[in-house]
Amino acid sequence: MAEPVIAQRGPVVLKIEPCTYWWCACGRSKTQPFCDGSHEGTGLEPREVEIKEAQTVAFCACKHSGDGAFCDGTHRTLKAG
Repeated sequence: MAEPVIAQRGPVVLKIEPCTYWWCACGRSKTQPFCDGSHEGTGLEPREVEIKEAQTVAFCACKHSGDGAFCDGTHRTLKAG
């Protein structure tokens, strides 16, 4: 299985509506933070995220969060590379 690519070193903050979203876990999607199918062949799969009410969400873009699709600040501890 491939390691996820760091899409950016900070969250993607969006106002979103209730819906089911597919969060990109591989970091390769051109439609961050959402999946566009770029994970094919990596062994990584997008994660389903169900949002039940309109809200502002900080989606993880470093792809290393301990909170899945949501930013937990892990990007601050990643080494440059």
